[in-house]
Formats: sequence, structure tokens, C-alpha cells
Amino acid sequence: MQLPDFKGVYSGLISTSSISSSDSRWDEGNSQVIELLATWLRDLNFDVEVTEVAPGKMNMLAKKGSGKGGLLLAGHTDTVPYDEGRWSFDPHTLTESNDRFYGLGTADMKGFFAFIIEAVRKMDWSKQSRPLYILATCDEETTMAGARHFTETHQIQPDYCLIGEPTELVPIRAHKGHVANAIRVTGKSGHSSDPSLGVNAIEIMYEVLYAMMQLRDRLIKEYHHPGFAIPNPTLNLGHIHGGDSANRICGCCELHYDVRPLPGISLDGLENMLRGALTEVDAKWPGRIAITPLHDAIPGYECAHGHPFISEMEHICGKPSDTVNYCTEAPFLNQVCPTLVMGPGSIAQAHQPDEYLSFDFIQPTIDILSNTIRRSCFS
Repeated sequence: MQLPDFKGVYSGLISTSSISSSDSRWDEGNSQVIELLATWLRDLNFDVEVTEVAPGKMNMLAKKGSGKGGLLLAGHTDTVPYDEGRWSFDPHTLTESNDRFYGLGTADMKGFFAFIIEAVRKMDWSKQSRPLYILATCDEETTMAGARHFTETHQIQPDYCLIGEPTELVPIRAHKGHVANAIRVTGKSGHSSDPSLGVNAIEIMYEVLYAMMQLRDRLIKEYHHPGFAIPNPTLNLGHIHGGDSANRICGCCELHYDVRPLPGISLDGLENMLRGALTEVDAKWPGRIAITPLHDAIPGYECAHGHPFISEMEHICGKPSDTVNYCTEAPFLNQVCPTLVMGPGSIAQAHQPDEYLSFDFIQPTIDILSNTIRRSCFS
């Protein structure tokens, strides 16, 4: 298969659906996107290895050149589900309009691989001295299984890693993590005319809510990072449901909450704080309170303070580095080598109807990637 031009690569990625979702009705896998990327990169003389992380879920690692160190360009190949009724365009067709590319994954973030391929094909590789790696992962939008698997099994040691999430081409050096749990209170239902017949789960949840709000205030007081616009961890009480009728004692009540931990806060330590906050309530109501994760926890991330990779990317991008509150695969890939997040498009378009990438990003992104590859992989 002949390697398409830039728009053809972009179109091929967007038209190949790769939704990942915790809802099995939506979940698809990413094997077809990985097959496309593997074919195109082999055409560009990369050595390509595809690994099955789970049924239908693939990682791809491509390598060009030999030697130690080098650069790892990384991104995820899955997208979130979509509400077709809210789109003005076909989510799975690359549509050119208003000086933008519209389509699911144009910004977040399958389109990034089109920029990598365009930068690679235009380079003179005759003086390459260090390897270039390209990592394409699965399930970033759900479990981050691809990045977790790669971090646990990798056998390469690049000097730097760049993840192409949409940051408007601003180098991101740190972001918060994400922990989301459900607290389930199991009471005992009964007729509302006699409270002694049951145990009201809503009343127990009232005590849980008070303890959680105390924990929220404690997190604000004890942890601070001046590099973030919101410099403390946040705890959000996001969803609650309990009971089924006004004339029944509530037998079950469930709360969903999330925490955005700062870099440096250990997940184990945070877990201990969360459970410790409920110690008194749990002792008062033994066996009635259960905490279960809504997804695997993601730690906060920060590239080593003052690392030269930060200043190099600031120079190449022409912008100072920054921090963000959303999550990426950086906490995992940063365990492999110093990692920054930088890519075209805006996070404001991610997970939105009519997701798009402005044409204003096209040439600057190709230039930034080309310069980064030269600095990292050439003498």
C-alpha cells in the first residue's frame, strides 16, 4: 500500500474507528488503526513491533536507527464515544471546513500520528546517530492499559519522550492525577412509619459526607504546589443516589467522588487518607460502608525540575512550559525517561461534538517535531 500524503494519512486515521469505553456497547479496540500505522511506518523503513495488551487492544512500537538514547514520540490511538446527534459532521470522516479538520480524534489525538509521519518522511536520515521511537498505545481514554503495559515491559531507554496530546503546542511539564471511587452505604430497608425497623443509609451517608468535606479541607491545608493555577488537590463530590420511595427507609446509598492529587502525592498515601477519614463512621456502622474504585488510579506527574529537556522544548516551541489539571499517559512514560506533553490542537476540543484541529497548527507542529527529532537523534 502506497504511503498517502498528509491529508490521506489523517483521513485514514479518523475514518478507522477505535473507540474505547468501559461500556461494552461502545468498546471497539484499536487493532485496525495499529495495522495502518504499522504499514505506513514500515514503508518509511521503521522496524515495527505490535503487542497485544488485551483482546483487540494493541500497542505498537516502531524504531528507526540504532544506538543508545534517542527520542520517543508517543500517543494513544483510541477515542472516546460520541453523541452523533450533536455532531454537524460525520465523526468518522475527515471533513475540511472553516480552515479546520473536523472528526473524532482530530485533536485528541489520532491526528498527531499524521504529523509524526509527515515530519519523518521529509527528513534526511543520512546523519542519524540515535534512534527515533514511535509508540502508539491503546485504552488511554479508559484504563491507560497500553501505557501501563509498555512501562512494565519496555526494553528501550530513550533520552526523552514527547506525548502529543493537544496543548496548543505549549510544553507541559506537570499535571495532576485522578482518583475516582464509589462509597456505598448499605442500610436496612423498612416501613417509614417505624424507623426502628431499619437502618437509613442516607443518614449514614450524611456522616460520610461530613467526613469527606473535612478531608477536602485537610487536603487544601496540607498540600500546595505553586506551579499549578489551582495549587492544591481537589476533592469533588460528583454523584449521589439513594433510596427509592418516600415511605421506605433507605436501604442503600452510593456516592461517587474524585480527587485530583498533585505530583508527589503517593496513591497509597492518598488511599490511606481516604479510608482514614471514614474510620470513625465505619466503626460506628461496622460492615455497612464499602469503598470501590471506579477506575485504576492515575498518579500526578512532573518532569524533573530544571531538566534540560524542558528548556530545550521551550526554545523549540517558542513558549514557556506550563502545567495542566487533566491527565495523560505521562505519569507512566515518565518512569521510562524524562517526559513532556506537547501537541497540536486544544484540550477544549477534546471529548466535544464537532472536534476539530485548526489549520493554524499544521506547519508549526511539523516544524517543532522536525526540530525535536534533529536535536535528539542527529549528531
